[in-house]
Amino acid sequence: MKAGAWFPITGKKNLRAQEIAMENRIPIVYLVDSAGVYLPMQDEIFPDKEHFGRIFRNNARLSSAGIPQIAAIMGACVAGGAYLPIMSDEALIVEKTGSVFLAGPYLVKAAIGEDSDREALGGASTHSEISGVTDYKMPDDKTCLDTIRDLMDKMGRRESTGFDRTEPRPPAGTKDDLYAMFPENGAKPYDTVALLRTLVDEGKLTQYKEHYGKTIITAYARIDGWAVGIVANNRQVVKNAKGEIQFGGVIYSDSADKAARFIMNCNQKKIPLVFIHDVTGFMVGIRSEHGGIIKDGAKMVNAVANSTVPKFTVIAGNSYGAGNYAMCGKAYDPRLIVAWPTAKIAVMGGEQAAKVLTQIQVQSLKDKGSAPDPDAEKALFSQIKARYDEQTTPYYAAARLWVDAIIDPADTRQWISMGISAANNAPVEKFNPGVMQT
Repeated sequence: MKAGAWFPITGKKNLRAQEIAMENRIPIVYLVDSAGVYLPMQDEIFPDKEHFGRIFRNNARLSSAGIPQIAAIMGACVAGGAYLPIMSDEALIVEKTGSVFLAGPYLVKAAIGEDSDREALGGASTHSEISGVTDYKMPDDKTCLDTIRDLMDKMGRRESTGFDRTEPRPPAGTKDDLYAMFPENGAKPYDTVALLRTLVDEGKLTQYKEHYGKTIITAYARIDGWAVGIVANNRQVVKNAKGEIQFGGVIYSDSADKAARFIMNCNQKKIPLVFIHDVTGFMVGIRSEHGGIIKDGAKMVNAVANSTVPKFTVIAGNSYGAGNYAMCGKAYDPRLIVAWPTAKIAVMGGEQAAKVLTQIQVQSLKDKGSAPDPDAEKALFSQIKARYDEQTTPYYAAARLWVDAIIDPADTRQWISMGISAANNAPVEKFNPGVMQT
């Protein structure tokens, strides 16, 4: 797209890849063919902390941390696009197609009046035989890729972190069972425990505080052999010890307290955490406020924020408001965050948001003496809801890198296993919960 130029989302995506490499201490390979910053949008990609220049800072930090970087120059790499491959530990360049220079022939002519062509200025022979900028001259793309595999094959093994793994076992049921259990309509309740059994080895769950804080399920299990701690929103309507109805997908004080304690236990035992979202938020109202829902919610958010074991997030259904934060949304540094096609991510549901915004606009019009008629009010509601619903889809989220991928629910085990395998290369810091209110 645009000769490989860097758009704002391009930089964000590259930074996310580097973040994954740094967090997990795994090598990173760049295949480069870049025209540099997309000039019409330079103000959105060039100067800020999370913009294009951060990539080169990360190049340096990765190398300093001993994390290998290999770059293949497979096309024209110009200006800022030239720094990324050359700041890598090793660089390969493909003859005739690969070139790298700070300024192309046209800019060189404009700047200093010198005539040049791409090959003489920065082609494979120039940088492999004269400047010494690149390390390997490759005759074609296939040889280049094969050589990268050969270089990767020679890397020494790192000491593993030691996450527990046994022989992988298949889950209970089939992928069709999984599909059948999860409702297309996110408002319907379902058997969350039964759903989890289709994701974990042999369907085995050891529930922590099973009969307390029932709107969140906390359980130890194995996924593809890896030991994990699961924090999942329970979408069934349940009763607490007092016989009071608790709505599925809502976080109450007792469930927030339970989740916080479970997260701390998993950190104590060096067990990776898996969060499975179907949450509409924290419980509101007088009783909840009197019961300290803000305090208990803060305790859960604190535990998630300070957790040092790897965290993996699966947004299966709703992920609304502070529930997104407490369940380790993107802002809380999950090693990987994926969404099912049924995911919805927003500050609140489309219908609720549309009602609130419609009421505000209608009241504003009334204050001005021009209240809308019922039909106009319905049209306003429909317009707002349609816009809000579009912004809650997983496709909208993935296009903005709020999630790393939209996945087939049946591939959830594979993604989590891959993530833990990567995370097993990086040491885990001691858990420090900060100031935790009890």
